Amino acid sequence: FLLAVISKMMSRLFLLALLALVGLASGFAPVNTPSVAAPSTLPTSTSLAVSVKINVGEGESIEQALRRFKREVNQSGHLMELRHRKHFENSQEKKKRKIKEGRMRIRFERMQKRRMNKQRA
Repeated sequence: FLLAVISKMMSRLFLLALLALVGLASGFAPVNTPSVAAPSTLPTSTSLAVSVKINVGEGESIEQALRRFKREVNQSGHLMELRHRKHFENSQEKKKRKIKEGRMRIRFERMQKRRMNKQRA
């Protein structure tokens, strides 16, 4: 029992650290209160213009809101962009990475298509 409580606390701490890391704690706003926008600054070469927000409904648990927030952050691609900007990447490396990502995307789409065809048959 104690281990389950500790692991749940650690997961919550990780999510809060993720929010602090991305700097999106102001993205959480209750539905009936207006969200406060952060002052806009010009993005530098190492910063991202982050605009991910979710509205927390009345009676919605924090776990559900965090799950939706994490999904939105992943879909926006900000974390992937931050990972790529961690180290300098010249244009040739960037081009190679984009080609490799395209290959993987096409491969994944092909696999999905095969799965769908198998399910129909």
